[in-house]
Amino acid sequence: MAGDSAGGIVRQVSTKVVYANPWLSVREDAIERPDGSRGIYGVVDKPDFALVIPAERDGFHLVQEYRYPVGRRTWGFPQGTVAGAAGPEGMAATELAEETGLRARELVRLGTLDNAQGTLAQRFHVFLATGLTPGPPDREAGEQDMIQRHVPRAEFEAMVRGGEVADACSLAGYALLLLHEAAGRAG
Repeated sequence: MAGDSAGGIVRQVSTKVVYANPWLSVREDAIERPDGSRGIYGVVDKPDFALVIPAERDGFHLVQEYRYPVGRRTWGFPQGTVAGAAGPEGMAATELAEETGLRARELVRLGTLDNAQGTLAQRFHVFLATGLTPGPPDREAGEQDMIQRHVPRAEFEAMVRGGEVADACSLAGYALLLLHEAAGRAG
C-alpha cells in the first residue's frame, strides 16, 4: 500500500511478513497518516478468488461444506482460487467444475468486490453461470465432505433469512445478481 500522504492516503513506511503458509501471509506495516502520526496495520494477503452463481430452473446450485474457522457446515455459492488459471473467468470455470461438476456454456461477469477490506488484501470476481451441463465433480482433498444441491430461488432466500446461507461473499454476489437482473429489466 505504498503511497504518499497527499489527499488523505496513508503512507507505508515499512513492512515485514510475520507469518506465511502456502495459502496466505500476514504482514505488519508501519504507516504514516496524512497528519504525520504513525501507526501499524496488520494485513492478511491472500490471492483473489472467483465466486460462481450457477443458475437454472429459477434457482441455484449451492455447495455446503464444513468451515473450520467458524466451526460449522455452511451453504454458499461455489468459490475459490485456482493457481495458474487463465484469469478470473478461467478460475470461475475451474471452481464450478471442481466443486459441482457443472460446466457453463456462458459465464457473465457481474462484478469484482473487496473481501473484508479492513484486514484482508483480497478481491473476488463474481460470475453468473448459465447453460449448465452436469458432469462429475473433481474436488480437492479439503472438499471431500462437500455436498451440492439445487435450490429454488424462494428457498435460497428463505435460507438466507434463516441463517443457513451466512457466507458474506455469497450474499454480496447475490446482490450483484439482483442488480444485474434489475438492469436487464430496465434496459
